[in-house]
Amino acid sequence: MAGVTELVFRDAGYVRSVTGVVVRAGADGIVLDRTVFYPTGGGQPGDRGIIRAADGTATLIVDTVKGPGLDEVVHVPAPGAPLPSVGSTVEAVINWDRRHRLMRMHSCLHLLCSLIDAPVTGGQVGEDRGRLDFDLPDVTPDKDDLSRRLNTLIAADHALSARWISDAELAASPELVRTMSVKPPIGSGRVRLMEVAGVDLQPCGGTHVRSTAEIGAVEVVKIEKKGRLNRRVIVAFVEGNAA
Repeated sequence: MAGVTELVFRDAGYVRSVTGVVVRAGADGIVLDRTVFYPTGGGQPGDRGIIRAADGTATLIVDTVKGPGLDEVVHVPAPGAPLPSVGSTVEAVINWDRRHRLMRMHSCLHLLCSLIDAPVTGGQVGEDRGRLDFDLPDVTPDKDDLSRRLNTLIAADHALSARWISDAELAASPELVRTMSVKPPIGSGRVRLMEVAGVDLQPCGGTHVRSTAEIGAVEVVKIEKKGRLNRRVIVAFVEGNAA
């Protein structure tokens, strides 16, 4: 049965574990009434980690995806992993090192988006690198210049914070939506905005760091022409800064 999961990560991205009650458990996935696991979406991969039962039995979670219910999160167990009992209380623990790398890169891509005045046609957040595709038919940015400008924004220690607006407020401000390929979810009455103070503001449901300085040094490693219109910009953590 479809249900609703309390999305602890949405307002508390630094929380690494929570207790929750098992709503459903099967080889196809485990659903809890609350979780810190982020489900795949918006270019950000789903979290990995473990679900630990009261007796200490740990279920390895290899992916997290969205379920059919409103805000339902499905934790995908490793093949053959033990499953917790429905109705039992468990601890959900994310792989924090991986999550934190994804948070840093996701925030970095928001900075990149602020530096290129063009619609975003696609993107992907990775643990060590990420990319954004831009609708730039006639211009190819200079990667060294972009690297310099990105690192300037990062070093400036801009604060990041989330806030909410209504569906109607978003409809009245269409310029907030930068992505052509992924539209922000509407219909629940409100939309989450991620703000980089003085730099960027756009709808986003993903997890982010508190400050740009936490991202660390990066470089634009490649700019590719992808079709007639798209330019793909690939950003990576500088060696030694990926942990």
